[in-house]
Parts: sequence; structure tokens; C-alpha cells
Amino acid sequence: MSTASVPLPNWINYGLIPILNLIVAFLISGFVVWLIGESPLAALSLLIEGAFGSGEGIGFTLYYATSFIFTGLSVAVAIHAGLFNIGSEGQAYIGGLGCALVALALDKYVPWYVTMPLAIIGAGIFGAAWAFVPAFLQAKRGSHIVITTIMFNYIAAALMVYLLVHVLIVPGKMAPETRTFLEGGQLPKLGWIMSMFGAKLGAAPFNVSFIIALLAAWFVWILIWRTKLGFEMRTLGVSSTAAAYAGIPYARIVIIAMLLSGALAGMMALNPVMGSSARLQVEFVGGAGFVGIAVSLMGRNHPLGIILAAILFGTLYQGGDWISFEMPNITREMILVIQGLVILFAGALEYMFRPAMVHIYQQFKPA
Repeated sequence: MSTASVPLPNWINYGLIPILNLIVAFLISGFVVWLIGESPLAALSLLIEGAFGSGEGIGFTLYYATSFIFTGLSVAVAIHAGLFNIGSEGQAYIGGLGCALVALALDKYVPWYVTMPLAIIGAGIFGAAWAFVPAFLQAKRGSHIVITTIMFNYIAAALMVYLLVHVLIVPGKMAPETRTFLEGGQLPKLGWIMSMFGAKLGAAPFNVSFIIALLAAWFVWILIWRTKLGFEMRTLGVSSTAAAYAGIPYARIVIIAMLLSGALAGMMALNPVMGSSARLQVEFVGGAGFVGIAVSLMGRNHPLGIILAAILFGTLYQGGDWISFEMPNITREMILVIQGLVILFAGALEYMFRPAMVHIYQQFKPA
């Protein structure tokens, strides 16, 4: 029997195996650091110090994690329906357009707490709309969702450049960006959370969208494991043949799952657009849509796992910047290598230890 079909307890599947993958990734990363003449333990210490050694560091770590929670949830929702949405990057771009238009229209007239729910809706609708065409092509024409969503990433990037250069740019300015939102279009920072622990947020853009991300994770958990729609999505994800036999409409579930996935990706834009820069800029997504794939895989497509994995990648981003500043020999490219190793072992090689775990478990499990 293949080890892939042998059931293992959740504490092994969702706890031990991901931890082993992460340990191996860091061990190999440490070896790379040692090869260039630096101390792996010192680098690890700096990583932790940069990410969690101050209120500002924690704020930046959670700021990055917020974006990854949204995109990780986006990928996970699609995966539960048997779809591999590679288009979260483009859907987040277009979602940024949706929330920016709301902020530009309302920031002069209403406070942020009135603008925010409308911006969430705008970002979600625009992100979902960008996911609709690939979903329709998959459901009705059999076009592969991976190919179409990758193509739509490039279309989204080109469209955003055109709009920011020719339509939304501030007259008389060279920078391809919208005007800065007024206070009614900005999400407040969460410095009061840091102050509860005697720390200061400093310049970190940690903002209310983190709370929205946690609520989105709770919503996804309810949707996937507590609703009929979630059951239909999971059934389709496990076996399209079984879903058809049970009378689950393939096209409807595919389109709904992709719309939800696109909406979650679009909501990621709240964090950088309204919570950090207070304006719409080129490249504001910054690869978060692709990192969301690794976050979802490492979190085993479960909202709680996604939150923890997002914090890990936020740690790598913030702590990595600190390492490259304190250890000039470890460049930003080296940090990308470390992140790539984590992605490799959390994604492509996530079941590397599974055969050994199955063997050990079968040897020692109670009769």
C-alpha cells in the first residue's frame, strides 16, 4: 500500500511533519550561511531579534503576516474545491483598485470606520470579478485554472500600470500613484495593542486589516467545515466523480469557490493600500500572492495553520531585513534563498518524511 493512503493522526500530519520540514529547511539554510563565513546561530539570533525584539519589529512582522493570511486563505479555499489558484497576485492587484476607488470617493466625507466596510466590499468584488473569467473557463470550457490564472496575473499588472500612469495619476506628478487618501480613507494603526505590553509600534504599519484577516480566517473555517457549500467544495476537491454521483453541480461549485478565493485575495489590498501607504501604487502586492501558495501548503489549507505559517513568513521577511542590515555578507538575495528553502520543504517536499512517519507509527501504534 502507498504511504500516501495510510492515515496518520492529525498531530503528525499537521504538527510533526511540518515542523520537521521547517527544521530541515533551517538546517540547510544554516549550512549556506556557514559556507559564506558567518555564524548560523548568530544569524538565527538576529532573525528572531529583528522580528520580535521590539514593538516596531513585531509590528512589521504582523504587517507582513496580514497580507499572507489573506492570500493564503485565498489559495486554500480554491484547493479545498480541487482548484489551484495561482492568480491571487493579480486578484490582489485588482482588489487594490476596488478599495482605492472607495477611499478616493469617500475619504473627504466620512470617517474611516464608514469607509472600511465599503472598501472591504469593493476589494472583494473587484478581486472576485478578476477570478470569474478563469473560473468560467475552467467550469464551462475545461481550460486549466493554473494556466488562466497565471495569464491573468500579467494582465492585471499591465492594467494597473496603465491606470496609474494614464488615469489615476495625480496631475503634474511623475510618480504613478493616486493621491494620498485623507484620514477618512486610512485604516488606523494598532499601536494600542503594543502599548498593552509596554511596547511601541514606531514606524510599523501594523493596522486594523490584521483584525479583518483574523475574521476572514474564522469565516473560512465556518464556510469549509460547517456549511453545506463547504462540504460540497471538499467533496469536489477529493473526487469530482464522487461529487457528480452525489449530484453536486461541478460548474456552480467551481465558480463559487473561485469567486470566494478571488475576493479573499482582493481583500489583501486593504493592508498595503489603506493601512500602510494610504494610496494606490505600482507593485504594492509585492509577491504576497505567490507567498500565499507556500503559506497555504505549509498551513495544510487550514485557517489556523495559515495564520501560523503567515507569521512565520512575516518573521522571515522582517527578520531577514534585519539580518541583511546587521550582517552585510548575508545579502537580500541570501534571505530569498532561505525563504525559498522553506517554501521548497513546506510545499514541494512536504511529504518527504511521511514514509518514515508511517513506518514508525505502524511500529509503535497500539494494537
